Amino acid sequence: MALSDPDIFFMKKALRLAAMGAGMTSPNPLVGAVVVNGGAIAGKGYHREFGGPHAEVNAIADAGSEARSGVLYVTLEPCNHYGHTPPCTKAILDAGIARVVIGMGDPNPGVTGGGAEVLRQAGIEVRAGVLERECRAINQPFIKYVTTGLPYVTLKSAATLDGFIATSTGESKWITGESARRFAHVIRSRVDGIVVGIGTVIADDPHLTARLPGKKKYRQPIRIVLDTDLRIPPGSRLVQTASSSPVWIVCGPDAPEAREEVLRVAGIRVIRLPAVDGTVDVPGLLKELGQNRISSLLVEGGGHVLGSFIESGYADEFYFFYAPKILADPEGVSMLSGGPRLKIADCVKAHGINMRKLGEDLLINGRLRERLY
Repeated sequence: MALSDPDIFFMKKALRLAAMGAGMTSPNPLVGAVVVNGGAIAGKGYHREFGGPHAEVNAIADAGSEARSGVLYVTLEPCNHYGHTPPCTKAILDAGIARVVIGMGDPNPGVTGGGAEVLRQAGIEVRAGVLERECRAINQPFIKYVTTGLPYVTLKSAATLDGFIATSTGESKWITGESARRFAHVIRSRVDGIVVGIGTVIADDPHLTARLPGKKKYRQPIRIVLDTDLRIPPGSRLVQTASSSPVWIVCGPDAPEAREEVLRVAGIRVIRLPAVDGTVDVPGLLKELGQNRISSLLVEGGGHVLGSFIESGYADEFYFFYAPKILADPEGVSMLSGGPRLKIADCVKAHGINMRKLGEDLLINGRLRERLY
């Protein structure tokens, strides 16, 4: 495709629109669309929230009568089935769209190829695969979930430059500055669930909520604690707020039933899973969460929990915040704790690295898989 290709220009517009739905559409994908008539944008739309109209429908409605004989640019293949909303192919045909440009095909095994083929059979010109990689990149959680049944796993940690998340006494507030902490809340608002270990709960007594002052509408993740023996204190913030915002606790099969009953009365969902070496089995956990419609998961720690996801090979992405501080204390708490690696060749490799400054802090984001889903 030539750099001057107008299809690329308008697909970039659709991609920017798709990103505006971040955090609101799960388990559906992020999708953006624009309607172009006479070389100018006549309508714009994106999938705003789960259960609401799809991007194509919103863009066509925005274009009104100018949609007829126009070109529709959409980041994901239009659906051709009834779900929470009618098929987008019907809206496209009813609007009189003459040409459809698609970023990526629908990865859902049950619907792949359906929408584009229906449009072609109806006489509409269809071009697919425009900025496909970019369109896939913004929907990695959706693609992984519909193709594997497992949630997309993102690791997040905030550390000193030498990799510590707390002092030897457990003090950790605050390693990073306000800008980094604010962005961390943005990340929380974009996932279905957030995971920490019981050690973090006991040490920090966190809320684990997304707090975005000034933003009117955003979702809260389900708060999930890995607590093999149900040691969570009844007076902790998580237990005390469970009736207003969901808390799930994952324990081992031998956890005391009396403690489970106390937590259930407080409004907490207790999930018993097999334990491996005294800790929750990561593959089993992800399978259980996937069956409960958790399509994206943020793992915040501590170091042993993050390390267990890396060791299991199930971590997909990471956000590591580094403050311009050096602890240099061998008794400090490390950001990651995994198995021994005696050779540099055994290191876990990171891919697609991006870096940005947030105030005085540095954020490094990347993938733990070489290829996109």
